[in-house]
Amino acid sequence: MFYKCFIDNEWVEASNGARMPVYNPANGEQWAEVPACTPDDVARALESSQIAQRSWQMLPAFERAKYIYEIAAGIESERDLFEDLLVMEQGKTKAEAAGEVTDTIRYFTYAAEAARRLRGDILPSDNPREQLYIYKVPYGVTLGLCAYNYPLALIGRKAGPALVTGNTMIIKPHEATPVTASVFCRIVQEAGVPPGVINMLTGTGADVGAPLTTSPIVRMITLTGSIRAGQMVAEASSKNITALSLELGGSAPFIVLKDADIDAAVEAAVIARFANAGQVCICNETVLVEEAVADEFTQKLLKRAAEVHVGDPATNGGMGPITTPAALERVERIVADSVADGAEIAMGGKRPDGDAFKSGNWYEPTVLVNAKPDSTAVQEEIFGPVLPIVRVADYEEALAIANARPDGLSAYLWTQNPSIYWDAIQRLETGTIFLNSGIVGYIQGYHNGHKLSGVGGEDGMHGIEGYLQKRTVYQKF
Repeated sequence: MFYKCFIDNEWVEASNGARMPVYNPANGEQWAEVPACTPDDVARALESSQIAQRSWQMLPAFERAKYIYEIAAGIESERDLFEDLLVMEQGKTKAEAAGEVTDTIRYFTYAAEAARRLRGDILPSDNPREQLYIYKVPYGVTLGLCAYNYPLALIGRKAGPALVTGNTMIIKPHEATPVTASVFCRIVQEAGVPPGVINMLTGTGADVGAPLTTSPIVRMITLTGSIRAGQMVAEASSKNITALSLELGGSAPFIVLKDADIDAAVEAAVIARFANAGQVCICNETVLVEEAVADEFTQKLLKRAAEVHVGDPATNGGMGPITTPAALERVERIVADSVADGAEIAMGGKRPDGDAFKSGNWYEPTVLVNAKPDSTAVQEEIFGPVLPIVRVADYEEALAIANARPDGLSAYLWTQNPSIYWDAIQRLETGTIFLNSGIVGYIQGYHNGHKLSGVGGEDGMHGIEGYLQKRTVYQKF
């Protein structure tokens, strides 16, 4: 199957005819092709987006919202197709794919509903017969750079807010998961969205990503990706002082203290580690468990983790493959380095046995015990189904280990002591804290990182306002 790119409401191939393969992570087989776009294709998309934005901005927000509602309805009407694509392209299980489609619809619906909530400010003037206003206006052309772990939901998270606030958007999906974006653009076309409001390009970072991020036409970039990717985008766009919203990686600590509800914490720890094969930016990356309950917690976690079934994501309700071969190689290296550092493999640690797993990007749910704070699995973001367990003396040691990290996207804390969790709210250096809670994310919340985990943020009204810049007006009358 060949899936084209989308520029100015037209389906296009790369200007030089080049194509890129798309592989199924469950079996390693190529099943689709997309254009390997060129800088000439980028130039065409930039021009289209810039022209379209001028008239799109002038539509009332409520009129823009009507198109966004149509997009949401179109995704719902093609739910089965999108679920199948996510399974085939990214490796999610069918149940996880269904959840992603639902979340995408919610992102677009919430953005459309926000059309009547966009507001500025009227402030008192220091002088008579004068009025002071602060308007909020769109940036113009925005660029959505999407990671491979949520190919559809990240489009919804970015494009919905961009469009309702009067921006246009060029979408660049990850090279490993571009097909979902192409099919999404068919929904955009069927919804009647004006040409150029949404454009989509597939291709490499060198041929597509670089000319997009360095273009002065792009006035805001929203990226979901690794810390390194964020640093590269920030550097590339710095000459143009482009506005940035960077949702980057992080290695979330999962702190379990001696007064925690151990059974509930175990259940949350397993789900928050092995969901989507561990490829979630706010996943539980390291357990920091207080020594007094470490044995009990570890034994119960190993028993529960052993119930995570690995198999064909089209039929399996447990855990599918890792999306890319490179990500699998990274996981294998981290486990090997961690064992060399002194950690022990308590379960997993290899490709699953059986003919079904001889090809594809498979790795068993893995638990490492006796890990030290400086071991590779604790220091690096794993982004795969591997969970190191570190024993700590108390809350203060756990807090010190967590805050010593250069990133700070999310953290989990399990305790019944309100003094401790109120302290953590003040001192835990991270964008999101899950207190006695498993992994979750609501569209009305806010998703952002501290330190190297990014700038800006997404979701909720704070996220939508991130797609607006302020304009102050002093009016004499």
